[in-house]
Amino acid sequence: MNSTTLIQFFVLMLAGFVGFQSISRIPPLLHTPLMAATNAISGISLVASLVLAGSQDGPLATVLGTIAVTCAMANVVGGFLITDRMLAMFKRADGDKMKGAVGVAAK
Repeated sequence: MNSTTLIQFFVLMLAGFVGFQSISRIPPLLHTPLMAATNAISGISLVASLVLAGSQDGPLATVLGTIAVTCAMANVVGGFLITDRMLAMFKRADGDKMKGAVGVAAK
C-alpha cells in the first residue's frame, strides 16, 4: 500500500465520520430539506467515485471506488425519493397543484 492510497483511505474515513456527526446533530424536522439540498453534492461524489473505480491504480482503489459508487448512488436515489414524498404533501387530493407559495387556492 503506497502513501497516496493510505491518505485517500484516511480522507474517506474522516469524511464518513464528519458526515455522520453532522447529520446526527440535525433535528429530524430538517432532514428532508437537507436531503433535497444535498442531492447535488451526492452527484458530485458519484462522479468522483466513478473516476476512482475506473482508474487503474490497483485492486484496492477499484474496490473502494465500487463501494463509493454504490453508496453515492443509494444516496442520490434516496434523496430523490424523499424529495418526491415531500413534494407530494403539497398536492391537492383532486390532483391539481396548489397555486402560490403558501398554498392559498386561487378562485
